[in-house]
Amino acid sequence: MPRHSQTCTGPIADLYLPQLAWDVFHRENIQTIAQLRAVAGQLERLEGFGPTTVRVIRQELDRVAAPGEQLFHDGQLSAWGA
Repeated sequence: MPRHSQTCTGPIADLYLPQLAWDVFHRENIQTIAQLRAVAGQLERLEGFGPTTVRVIRQELDRVAAPGEQLFHDGQLSAWGA
């Protein structure tokens, strides 16, 4: 069963993501926000991520980005209600 109904903190400070995302990051050895930003444009290629999870991850990256550095803003609220 997918583990994406709630967001939680993980090893990358200030991000609140579904447990599924943290599990995939662990498997892919993504441990820092810099590493996550480096692959953010290719998240669809990581096994286990569907379009909703990818959107949530990108929204979180935009949320914690410095003003003017948001890359994925789509003007929608998180699908997870975070």
